[in-house]
Order: sequence, then C-alpha cells, then structure tokens
Amino acid sequence: MLFVSDIFPLPDTAATVQSLYSQLEFFGLDNLGESCEKVTGKLWARGDLSTQHILPRRRIVIFSTMGMMEVVFNRPVDILRRLLESNSPRPMLEDFFNRFGAGEAAAMCLMLAARIVNTENFTSNVVAEKAAEAFEDPRLVGIPQLEGSGALSNTRTAAGGFSMGQVVQEAEPVFSGAHEGLCLCSSRLLFPLWELPVMVTKGDSGSSDAMPGNGIVVCRLSVGAMQVLEDKIRSLEKFLRSRRNQRRGLYGCVAGLGDLTGSILYGTGSDLTTSDRSMVRNLFGSYSRNESAEGNASNKRQRLPYSPAELAAMEVRAMECIRQLLLRCAEALFLLQLLSQHHVTRLVQNFNADLRQALVQLTFHQLVCSEEGDQLATRLISASMEYYTGPDGRGTVDDISGRLRDGCPSFFKESDYKFYLAVECLERAAMTSDSKERENLAREAFNYLSKVPESADLQTVCKRFADLRFYEAVVHLPLQKAQTLDPSGDAFNEQMDAGIREHALARREQCYEIVTTSLRALKGETSQREFGSPIRPVVQSALDPVSRKKYICQIIQLGVQSPDKLFHTYLYRTLIGLGLENELLEYGGPDLVPFLQSSGRESVQEAASAVTSATSPLGQSGVQIPANQAKYFELLARYYVLKRQHVLAAHVLLRLAERRSADGGVVPTLEQRRQYLSNAVLQAKNASNSDGLLGSTRGAFDDGLLDLLEGKLVVLRFQIKIKEELEAIASKLEASPSTSESVSVDSSPDGTRADHANFMHSIREKAKELSLELKSITNLYNEYAVPFELWEICLEMLYFANYSGDADSSIVRETWARLIDQALSRGGIAEACAVLKRVGSHVYPGDGAVLPLDTLCLHLEKAASERLVSGVESVGDEDVARALIAACKGAIEPVLNSYDQLLSNGAIFPSPNLRLRLLRSVLVVLREWVMSVFAQRMNTSATGASLILGGTFSMEQMAIFSQGIHDKIISAANRYMTEVRRLALPQNQTEAVYRGFRELEESLLDVKRK
Repeated sequence: MLFVSDIFPLPDTAATVQSLYSQLEFFGLDNLGESCEKVTGKLWARGDLSTQHILPRRRIVIFSTMGMMEVVFNRPVDILRRLLESNSPRPMLEDFFNRFGAGEAAAMCLMLAARIVNTENFTSNVVAEKAAEAFEDPRLVGIPQLEGSGALSNTRTAAGGFSMGQVVQEAEPVFSGAHEGLCLCSSRLLFPLWELPVMVTKGDSGSSDAMPGNGIVVCRLSVGAMQVLEDKIRSLEKFLRSRRNQRRGLYGCVAGLGDLTGSILYGTGSDLTTSDRSMVRNLFGSYSRNESAEGNASNKRQRLPYSPAELAAMEVRAMECIRQLLLRCAEALFLLQLLSQHHVTRLVQNFNADLRQALVQLTFHQLVCSEEGDQLATRLISASMEYYTGPDGRGTVDDISGRLRDGCPSFFKESDYKFYLAVECLERAAMTSDSKERENLAREAFNYLSKVPESADLQTVCKRFADLRFYEAVVHLPLQKAQTLDPSGDAFNEQMDAGIREHALARREQCYEIVTTSLRALKGETSQREFGSPIRPVVQSALDPVSRKKYICQIIQLGVQSPDKLFHTYLYRTLIGLGLENELLEYGGPDLVPFLQSSGRESVQEAASAVTSATSPLGQSGVQIPANQAKYFELLARYYVLKRQHVLAAHVLLRLAERRSADGGVVPTLEQRRQYLSNAVLQAKNASNSDGLLGSTRGAFDDGLLDLLEGKLVVLRFQIKIKEELEAIASKLEASPSTSESVSVDSSPDGTRADHANFMHSIREKAKELSLELKSITNLYNEYAVPFELWEICLEMLYFANYSGDADSSIVRETWARLIDQALSRGGIAEACAVLKRVGSHVYPGDGAVLPLDTLCLHLEKAASERLVSGVESVGDEDVARALIAACKGAIEPVLNSYDQLLSNGAIFPSPNLRLRLLRSVLVVLREWVMSVFAQRMNTSATGASLILGGTFSMEQMAIFSQGIHDKIISAANRYMTEVRRLALPQNQTEAVYRGFRELEESLLDVKRK
C-alpha cells in the first residue's frame, strides 16, 4: 500500500456539516474558517454512532502496487439495515441489540423507520416497517420497570433476622430502550443547536462583549443546514405521530387513547374500556413483572410505588413531550429560515440596543422553550409582517401568513393572522383620504381584533385607532382583553386570595390604562409612543375644542355602557384627575352615585339620618373626611343639584361644611364652610319644587331641614366674627406690645393676669381652634366670646338662641352694661351710642329681654351727664335719645315709654340736673315722633322730613296727623311741661325745655281747634 485518501461527502452535505458543527467548542473547532474536509474528518474521528444520522458512510481510496481500490465502511445502522432487508433470524437481531445496547439499537431502528439516515439508497417501506416493529417490540427494547430486580430491596438478612441498619432506598422507574433510543436520536439532531445562539453579529470587533449594533445581525446557521435539520426532525416527529394515530406499540396504544379522563396516560384507568384493558395486558404480557420467585415471596406484603400501568403512562408522557418538543424545534427552524430569506438585519433595524442584545444572546433552547424566546419570535414576525405590508407594496398579509401558519403554527397562530389582517386594514385606512372608506377600514380592523383581543398589541393598535378617531375600538378592545385575561372574574371576588386578586386587578388595570391614555391625549397631555410597533404612526391633525369634547364624551359614553364595574371606577377616577368633572356628572352611569359615596367613605343615607335626628340648631355632628376625598362629596352634591335632588344635595353640603380632618391635614376654611352651608340652605329652599324625591319621603326630609341649616349658618357667622375679632386683638397687641388692653383673660386658677406673650399666644391658639372645625353656639359663647369680652357677639348669640335662662334677664342686662362700659372706655358717649345703634337694630324687635331700653337709657343718660359735668366729653342733648330710637329701628313709643318709666320713679333720678337732661331727651323723642309721621306720609325718612319742613310746623302740615297720635303727643307734652316746672332749678336753665314742650303743645292744639 503506497497511499490512502478519504473520499469526502458531496459539497452540499459538506456545507451542511460545516455550518452545523464548525462552531462547536466540544469538537475543538475554535476556528470558524476551517475547511469542510477538516470538520468532516474530526466528526468521523468521533465514531459512527453520533454522526451516522448526518454523515454518509466513510469511503477511502487505497493506492497500492496492485492498483487502486475503494473501501466503504459500514456503519452500525447499515448493518441493522442489512439484517432487516435479509430477513435474518430473530436471534441475530437480538444479538445486535445486545451488542449495541437496547437504547442505541432502538435509536438506529428509529432512524431507519423515520428515514433520517444519510444513505446512498432510499430506505424501502419494508425496512422502515420492520425497523418500526423492532423499535416497538418489548422483547427487544424492554418495558418500563422499577430499578433493581425487585420493586423494593429485601430488608431481611441472610440469617433470616431483621437488619436495623439497612437503608431502604425507594425504587426509581427505569424506562425502556425505546424511550432511551428516542432521547439519543433527538439529542443528536439538536446537539448542534440547543445551547448555541441562533443569531450572530458579523462585521464587529469579534469580541464576545461587543455590542450587536456594531455589526450585521444574521442567523448563525445557513438556510441549507437548517432545512436539512428541519426535514429530519419533522420526519422523526411525523413517524411518532403516525404510530400514535395507528395505536401501534406501547407509545402508540397509550398515547392514542387521547386526553381522556381516567385514561392510562392521565389517570388511574378506571374509565378504560374492556378492549383497552385487554390491550394493555397483552402489551405487557409476561414482562409485566421482572421479579424472581424469592422476591415475590419476600416482598408479597410490600406496596409497590408504581404499578405497571403507571410506569407505562410515565414513559409515554415523556415520549409525547419529546414529540411535541421536536415539532416545536422544527417550527423554530422554519421560522429562522424564513427570517434569513428576508435579511434579519433589515428586520431588526428598528430594534433598540437592548432588544438587539437579547436577540444575539438568545439560544435555540430559549427560542423554543422560554417565554422570552416566544416574545422575541413575535417581534421578529411583526417586523417581517411590517416589511411585507409596508407602503412599498411587497405583498399582503395572506402572502406571508399562509407560510407562517403552515410552517410554524405554534409561533404564528390564527389569532396572529387576524391581528395582522387588522394591521393591514389600519395601514390602508391611514393612507386613504376618503373619510367614509377610512371608517369602513377601521371598523373592519376592529371586527378582526374583536375576535382575538388577547393577541393584540393594544397599546399600539388603540393608538392607531385613536389617530383615526375610531374610539369605539379604543374602548371596547381593552375591555374585551381585560375580560379575556380574567375570565373567572377574580378581580371582582373579594373572597379570593389577596395575591391572586391583586394580580388579576393589575392585569385588568393595564388594559384600562389604554382607554385613559386616549382620554389624556384628547385632554391635551402627551403620551409616549410604544417602541417596536408594527404600525407606523399617523400624522394627527389638530383638534378644535369642540371636537375634543365630542370625542371625550364619546369615550365616556362607550365606557359607561360596559358592564365592567371596575372599569367604571377606574374611568371615574381618571376623569376627576383630568378635571373632566362636568362630563363625568353629565354622562356618568347609574353606579356614579355609589362610586362617589364609597370614595368619600360615607353614604348619603347615613348623612340624612344624622341630620333628621338632630332636634336643636345648637347641635353639632362633625364628620371625619380626608381632604383628598372631600372632592367626591362635592361632586356628589353637584350631581344631586344637576338631577334636581335638592334635599340630598343639601345633606351632602352640610356634611362638607361640618367635616373635620381625619389625618390632621388640610381642612376647609371658615369661608368655605360658610359657602357650603349657604348652598345647602339654597338647596333646601328649592326642595319644595323638586321632583327628585318620592312624595312619601318628602315630608320627612323637609321638616326642620331649612331651619336647621339656617341656624347652623348663623352660628358659623358668629364663629367667623369671633375669629376675626381675636385676630384683630392679636394684631393690635403685636403692633403696640406696651399698650395694655382692656381685654383680660384669667389664665390661672387664682385669676392672675397672664403676661403679654402668653396672652397673645393664647389668642392665636384660640383663633386657630376656630379655624379647624365648626363649634356649637354654646362653645362659642362660653369658651371664646365671654373669656375675651366680645360682648357685642354675646348679645347677638343670646338673641339668636332666644335665651330665657333667668326670670329677670339679669344675664342680658349685665352683658349690655359690660358692652356699654367697654364702648365708653374706648370712645365715650359717641362710641357707646354707635354700638347701641348697631347691636340694638340687630336684636329689635324682641320680647324686651334682649333689648332692655330702660336699663340702657338710664346707663347712657347717667354717663352723658357725668361726662358733661366733668368736662371729659361734650355730649349733645339729642345723642342718647336718637341712639335709642335708632336701636328700636325708628319706633318712638318704646323709647318714650322707657323715659316715662324712669321719670315717674323719682328714686332713680334724685338729681334735678339729671332729670332735666332726661326731659330734654324726651323733647327730642316727641319731635322725632312728629317727624316720623311726616316721613311716612311723604315717603321719606325722618331726616328728610325735617329738612323739608325746616323745623317749623304749619297748620296744613299738622293736619295730616291722625287723631290718636295727635292726642298722645299733646298729653305727653303737657305732662312733661309740668315735670319741667317741678324741677328745683333756676328758670334760665329750664326755660328752653319748657318752651319747647309748650310750642309743640300749642301747635297741636291749634290744629285740633281748627
């Protein structure tokens, strides 16, 4: 022999081998540029068992002195093929299985049966069928059994005793050679794929850490190599599926029963038919137990962990999983071939860096078995569909989807087909200028997506529908998907586990957010475009305000029509957050009121019962309402007003006015509370004309409601006045800290005056307390008005409350006295008269207890006399009298009666000068009486009448008096002239007063005589 040379495979086979195995570090082929010959040689060096599915028989040429000779080396699978073709005796076949092992022999039978062996000649049907029978023959491949000769190890010692130290190992199932052969055959087919990336980057620096954006992304394997592997894998899967359908062998018989309840594959076999049970018994035959007689005798009471039927079911499950894995792998290879034909680099050009990095690092195992791989495959298919259906017109959805549905249905489902049909419609709608055709195309796309809402990329699709102004799809598609994601309604079930319920709710809210995103876009807020969309954005024309409102209302109306109550809640909160309260109140559904009530943490029925149970306007019932939830009550009140349910609106407004902060946060100001109560009063007044309540309940709501609200409004005004007075006192103290104020507070039990700083701090604290919540009139009087000597407000509160705590009204008289003294100390008689006019006009007319004229007259006249005599203040004769008349709102007779009562009691005014002052005041009162009569006749005021008359009374003017008033004034003037003459004073002091009474009397008498 002079020389020996290998005959290498044909170029196509060599190229396939190089593409599959050139990057496998396991073979030591680190250099990607190695030749086909070197790769093939290294594979042959590994032996025939692991390569006979991909490499042909090895051929060599021997050159010798005798000539040239070609030698062909048969592989083990070739020997098996010869045995099957020649009908060799069974012992020879059994010897073959014994030499190579049941697993390897079964793998070779499987390759022949599936015709995936690389041979020069076609495998005949006879050989394939015999190989299939050998693969399924339990006498050759064995049956699934437990590890060891027996089901359980013998726990008896050789001497018959019981061994306490022996560990009993649980028996593990051992599958048959058929299962092992299927595993070997599948693993050898997938070996050059499984743990290697499906994509590589060419043209970069070659570093493993280089970013994929630096080069061109391509498939690692050539299209031809992937086609060869796909064909072999599909052939293997097809063989297994055909045996299952024909119910041949253990795998075919058991798996062919299907997913039946109680079948041997999925259950206990209780529902198997008689023929199925017989089939299983015949299938196992005498091989059902591999136990010796000694084993049966020693372990007859021991329970086996698995029955033969269970072992068979376990093996068949495993083989079925392998079959499904093979099918998935074949589909993945088909997808990769399709992507390679359209240049992966072009398809991934819109992917971001992270997505490209994930794609380059994706292994075939991850592509087939992981969720991440499935998502990346979907993105690649989307890019491919975009490439086909783009404006360049390279094809239609049907062109590419037909190939995808036939070649990789697990990656491209029917739902995906409908989705991309919808995408195509949207693309056409975006390009057309006809509004009618655009709407028809959008509706067609909506109809497609309505059938498969779970598979749609709703964020992108709904954005496109929004650009087309087709908001019916924007609302309905997310709601349909929410129902698909949570078909059992776990998000609605409060009895459900918290984790499951929260997860279901989160998935629903992701769908709801798509609808609210469109609302935000219409409102004017920008939204981020979803990256990697198969749909290009449409240039959206600017909308005028009227159109925006129209589409917003359309979305609200469509959303309210949905039966999804959780979506209603989500929608209502979004509308409130966007400031679309008016649209919410106008178009809200029937569950809007319960939503507002539950969001505000209080029902209107509770508010109504609390209000109707109150029996006094002095009562107070503050409600703790968080500040961030008060807005829901405000909307509820507005809703009731809009629906003309005025009584319910009044109840809600009352609760808003009385609310207290639940967390010490922001509380409404007193002015806001006053506005709430004013609106509540207005609604209560309108309640009589409202049809919002049933007639049977109208009376229960109306009785006392208006009085209650008006009373609370008055008390709130008192509180506002007290707060303003306290703030004014504090400001004045801060402006002049050295000045001592007349207001004093006993801050300690022994009545000592607090120092200046503490006093001012206490005033501020009291003012702050008044700002936090509503106070009752009792608290306002006892804790604020009286301690800070706010006597004017005290009198107003006593008048409002119809105070009658003491028979002689000593509290009221004492309060008036303190008020007058306080005014005298601040501004003298002028200030006192001004206070009397202001306060008296508020409390008159009354029952006389709140405005004691005799006490006020006495107090002021004495003070005026004393100040005049001492020279402290110049007091006019008319000041006190006119102040009393003004306090009585112009009523003369009550003032005259008070003066008359004082003058008739000489013990009260023993001083002649003081009595003379009272008589001067009486003269003023009588003249004012005359002027008031003229004013009434002339439709003017008393002052205006005085200016018109010029201070004199003509006969014609006096004639307008009625006879009763005429006589009263004459009698009074005559009586008071007598009183003037009785005074022990010089005539020059009394003459002017006497003459005034006489002139008044004579004038009236002349009128009477004429």
